[in-house]
Amino acid sequence: MQELRIIYMGTPEFAVPSLQILVENGVNVVAVITAPDKPKGRGRKLATTPVKDYAVSQNIPVLQPTNLKNPDFLDELRSYKANLQIVVAFRMLPVAVWDMPEIGTFNLHGSLLPQYRGAAPINWAIINGEKETGVTTFFLKHEIDTGNVIFQEKEPIGEDDNVGDVYERLMNRGAKLVLRTVEAIQAGDYPQIAQNEDQEIKHAPKIFKETCEIDWSKSAEEVHNFVRGLSPYPAAWSILNEKKFKVFKTQKTVTDKKGSHPGEVLTDNKTYLFIQTGTGPIAILELQMEGKKRMDIKSFLLGNTL
Repeated sequence: MQELRIIYMGTPEFAVPSLQILVENGVNVVAVITAPDKPKGRGRKLATTPVKDYAVSQNIPVLQPTNLKNPDFLDELRSYKANLQIVVAFRMLPVAVWDMPEIGTFNLHGSLLPQYRGAAPINWAIINGEKETGVTTFFLKHEIDTGNVIFQEKEPIGEDDNVGDVYERLMNRGAKLVLRTVEAIQAGDYPQIAQNEDQEIKHAPKIFKETCEIDWSKSAEEVHNFVRGLSPYPAAWSILNEKKFKVFKTQKTVTDKKGSHPGEVLTDNKTYLFIQTGTGPIAILELQMEGKKRMDIKSFLLGNTL
């Protein structure tokens, strides 16, 4: 058995269960690297990251560099004499960091690589109507998300699952996969499988709010996938009655009501709101008007006329 000294890198909630499962199983995590504290909310108080909060609760040293290439930070990192680094939902690393440990640096990615390389793999898998996704552990190398795969596990996507649903399941499945990967590395018996480049590879670029606008000329199926692929965050949006609305939940529906053009609103202003797509109307079930709270459609129509 190889004695491991691990540096763990991560920032959001998604990265906490993977760190927690390592700590609870007695894995030697010598330090954690996470994003710097940031001012948040109206009071602009400094907020810590979920990973930092957990690390502090376990008395694990925390490093929060603003510049990963800073020589002082690199010296500090070296001083921990880690022979393995683990990255879960962190930023891109310079070679000087990921190439430092003797065994290497492995990453947990929320897709079945090589599919959906990039920053938003869960979103794009749902937007594209995939029926399954998964988690992959792989060793980092120069090109993003292209290193040798260690392990993968599949996760089905239901036709009404949104990003929040799949994120939650992959977060927990991913934690178990991280532990399995560490245990295999510790035992000195782990695969390193080159990614299959001889196929059409779908990518998962970062999502920006301006690219979340709904295109009603697409099919009802595509609009439904787009909405759930962005729900609950950052949320698909559209302009209705000259106001911006976020749409959180839709339903493909069979109705005799038909609009004459994509984007046309069909409603009795009491119980239903349909919007015409390129292939027929789609039901809006949950939405949020700018400056208001999120509501189901009946509650919304009680106080608003379209």
